[in-house]
Amino acid sequence: MARYRNAVCRLCRREGVKLFLKGNRCYKEEKCAITKRGQQPPGEHGNNARRGKLVGYAEQLREKQKVKRVYGMLEGQFRSYFEKAVRQKGVTGENLLFLLERRLDNVVYKLGYATSHAQARQLVTHGHIVVNGRKVNIPSFQVKAGDQIAIKEASKSNVFIQEAFQTAGGRGRPDWLEVIDTNNMVGRVVSLPRREHIDSAIKEQLIVELYSK
Repeated sequence: MARYRNAVCRLCRREGVKLFLKGNRCYKEEKCAITKRGQQPPGEHGNNARRGKLVGYAEQLREKQKVKRVYGMLEGQFRSYFEKAVRQKGVTGENLLFLLERRLDNVVYKLGYATSHAQARQLVTHGHIVVNGRKVNIPSFQVKAGDQIAIKEASKSNVFIQEAFQTAGGRGRPDWLEVIDTNNMVGRVVSLPRREHIDSAIKEQLIVELYSK
């Protein structure tokens, strides 16, 4: 599976906002690249670059790139999700976000089993996650209301998973997910996500406008 392998802090600096791609490090002000360098873009000419107000195509492109990077996707896969969203009933932009939110790797991250989307994807692909008692190793698996998401019994002693779960409380969890057994690290999908559950800073209509050109 293709994935981005370069320095992820560059992505935050490119978008000018925290994307929380490096887990707990992103919550430590003294280590965050955005905090240390502000909105200075990456690259040798970053000091001289100016961030003017984006309009039109540039604004649409940056919004698409930001959302892709938040969920850890490359262009082909992201475009596939958009095409699925178009075919569904309802508002295309919201449908896109709902599909992304319901990915198993995103749910693993939001429940607090991992400190980043990348780590969550790794937990899924390595077989550490069970859904309704059955192992699922497909990060793009779409969860449903009522599904129970848990850590495999043999993986509950994993130090990285335990540390992530212990610190997740401070990060908070969306209302459509809940932890029903803290000791055994079992979570549940209470309901399907709604727009108010998703970051209000995302402007999904710009992505729709970009792909509709």
